Amino acid sequence: MNKYELTYILKSETDEEKRNQLAEKFKGIIEADGAVENVDEWGNRKLAYEIDKRNEGYYVLVNFASSIDVPKELDRNLKIAEQVIRHMIIRIQE
Repeated sequence: MNKYELTYILKSETDEEKRNQLAEKFKGIIEADGAVENVDEWGNRKLAYEIDKRNEGYYVLVNFASSIDVPKELDRNLKIAEQVIRHMIIRIQE
């Protein structure tokens, strides 16, 4: 299994219930063929630059280990989710 780091930014006005639903959805995708090691919610932060006329976003960092297919499926779902402004999945070299 490879180790990965996922960072995604949600629209700042996303309510807590919707944030939790999305987090559980993404966690479920990862746990289908891997394991979540850590979830760190950074909260609302100012964006480095304006994205879709927004200056703030809700940041979430997830560390996980999985097979090579999970990041592809996760990427597909993150692109579909309309509450997600930006996301990035990187493989951590050991």
